[in-house]
Amino acid sequence: MKHPFSQKNYIIQRETDSGVRQWHFNRRQVIMLSSATVIVLGAFLFTTADLLSDYLYQKRLIEFKSNYSNVAQNLEILRDRLEQIDVQMNKIEEKDKAIRTYAGMPEIDQDIRKLGIGGRALDSKSFSDNLAPAVNKELSILELDVERLSREINLELTSYESIYEKVQEDISRISKIPSIRPVEGGYLNSSYGYRNDPIDNVRRFHQGQDITVPTGTPIYAPADGIIKRAYYVGGFGNHIKINHGSGYSTIFAHLSKFKVKYGQKVKRGDLIGFTGNTGRSTAPHLHYEIHYYGAPQNPLDYFFTLASK
Repeated sequence: MKHPFSQKNYIIQRETDSGVRQWHFNRRQVIMLSSATVIVLGAFLFTTADLLSDYLYQKRLIEFKSNYSNVAQNLEILRDRLEQIDVQMNKIEEKDKAIRTYAGMPEIDQDIRKLGIGGRALDSKSFSDNLAPAVNKELSILELDVERLSREINLELTSYESIYEKVQEDISRISKIPSIRPVEGGYLNSSYGYRNDPIDNVRRFHQGQDITVPTGTPIYAPADGIIKRAYYVGGFGNHIKINHGSGYSTIFAHLSKFKVKYGQKVKRGDLIGFTGNTGRSTAPHLHYEIHYYGAPQNPLDYFFTLASK
């Protein structure tokens, strides 16, 4: 019986100019040679793959370290900027308190501030899992800081809007209050209150303030308003009535000349007419009345400044 590896031979032949060379292999030798070739080739491929993988890993690691360094540096810059914004927000809060005091408004309660700027808990999984844990944590902290500052800014914007509305309301209200003398100079004659009438000597309540000035003295609107009267009538003679709004109105009597007409809008300090001696009057002067929701007021309580041209 023949050995199984001796049943068949393999011949490799090479022809050259110098002759013919042959190599004889039996089946066993072919199998061994093939196996050795496969092993060597596999080892080569494995080694090559391992070296390539290590090279790519090292390259990736270098890139990651470089990117991590850049990210860390940018995070540090952002942190510094947020700290600067935080300092500025503290200054804004202090100014907010001061402005509220000036505007006569209460400060924002600290509990309301905390409620307005409180945020959610730290969630380190809010960003990509591919990021390094330290970077992920830093980004989460920065996100919370940005959210907190955003809430603080929104709270301050709401506060300043309230202050602005209050100031605008006050400005509108103040502009309607008669707060300047209607004429410059002059002598304060018959004042607000009971007096003996200079014509019939009967004791009556005098609802205004008489200011003795020469005829032709300019008269100025003591506040913003609309002209409701500008004509001659009985005891007042030539007179003007201004409706200022917010319950205020003023009357100017015994004028010599008008500079306004019915329905005209005027501003505080606008020229509205000139003093005279018309109507029930014994000498040139201005009779000046202030009414608040129809009730007469003492004009001396409203002489805050002199009239201006």
